[in-house]
Amino acid sequence: MADAKKLVRLSYKAYLADADERLYDTTDADAAKEAGIFNEKVTYAPMAYLFGSNTLFPALATAIESAEIGKETTITIPCEDAAGARNPKLIELHPLKEFYKQEINPYPGMSVSLGNRNGVVMSVAAGRVKVDFNNQLAGHDLKYTFTVTEEITDNEAKALAIIELTSGTSEGFAVAIEADKVVVTEAEVCKFDQNWAIAKYKIVADLRAAFGVDRVEFVQVWDSAKKEDKKE
Repeated sequence: MADAKKLVRLSYKAYLADADERLYDTTDADAAKEAGIFNEKVTYAPMAYLFGSNTLFPALATAIESAEIGKETTITIPCEDAAGARNPKLIELHPLKEFYKQEINPYPGMSVSLGNRNGVVMSVAAGRVKVDFNNQLAGHDLKYTFTVTEEITDNEAKALAIIELTSGTSEGFAVAIEADKVVVTEAEVCKFDQNWAIAKYKIVADLRAAFGVDRVEFVQVWDSAKKEDKKE
């Protein structure tokens, strides 16, 4: 059994294992640009992964947890062990006016959110919009080429990487690892992030698993504005 406290970083390329093997995700900026999927809002760098976190497809997690550091590994996962088969019942027609109410002008290929569900617009015609709510990986075998680049062993670096896993960045955070608890000083941006309260539940669970502690404390700092010295 893999060490549930182990944390690594890995670089990867993820493909839909169809005839054309289309790249759909990667940590490599150049590969993303070449495939036409580059996103300026994404940080392209090796991704942190906590063993036993149940955030990846089981077959992929097993391959990562048994991989040698520095050695490239390739694995193909059949559809049934990945996102499953496509469900035709998840392709729905919605009135165009539903989108206009949200000030959305839908077009094919557009990602949309309706009733807390995410989907992709397939077509727009006759006042109706066809939306596919299937997981976009559903119906595809998947191929992953990855390299575990390092094991994170420093406690502070490990805690910050765990925060990064959920929040997308560890910038602005500070951590202190004590014998019976982990203390996280929140970044300034957390004060204005509506999703932060929910994100903390996942961070707490991962910090407990990584450090074997029961207590995780979050500190929010509010500094008063500095007053400028009055000149006489």
